[in-house]
Amino acid sequence: MIAPVIGLLGGSFDPIHVGHLQLARDALAHLPLDEVRFIPAAQPWQKVRVTDAAHRAHMVELAIAHEPRCVLDMHEIERGGTTYTVDTLRDLRAGPWRDASLVLVMGSDQFERFDTWRDWQAVADLAHIAVARRAGVAARLNPVLRAFSQERHCGPAELAHRPAGGLVEFPMTAVDASATEARHLLASPSPDADRRLARLLPSAVLDYIRGHRLYR
Repeated sequence: MIAPVIGLLGGSFDPIHVGHLQLARDALAHLPLDEVRFIPAAQPWQKVRVTDAAHRAHMVELAIAHEPRCVLDMHEIERGGTTYTVDTLRDLRAGPWRDASLVLVMGSDQFERFDTWRDWQAVADLAHIAVARRAGVAARLNPVLRAFSQERHCGPAELAHRPAGGLVEFPMTAVDASATEARHLLASPSPDADRRLARLLPSAVLDYIRGHRLYR
């Protein structure tokens, strides 16, 4: 039996926006993934205050409702407490995805700070790392991550042949979107803000936010 290749896309998703969705689509298009699991954090360690986890999870569910091979994963929210990726990966390895190829999907900006994550080298031994690169944007890696990237680099096809340990890059379609901008626009409503929000957020997510009066 061939082990599944599972993409993992974590974050606060506060709120989920079109950039998150494009990242998942491009990973599915360029990597041999069976699915991408969106994993909302319970309490991200980098952030002091986030929107209630139930709201953030429901927004993810709405955003991916029509996205083939995208799944909401409640693992971190159900576990609760401060969220560290290394703990999530250890849990997954001890449970349902013991033998799967796990692929941690992230943007290049996240990878540039990867060595600040808790037990980041253990993370790289528990999963593959897949870094999205935008055309024309050069990587800004410190010497530690540059050496790590060169040592672990592999091709997409190799992800299916071992459960963890590789680093692969894939192209990402340029998308101008951020949760910070979305929150700012939602807090200061105007016709211009509404037009921009319609491009930043899936319509179902925007309707949910307005219906529950979030980010005001």
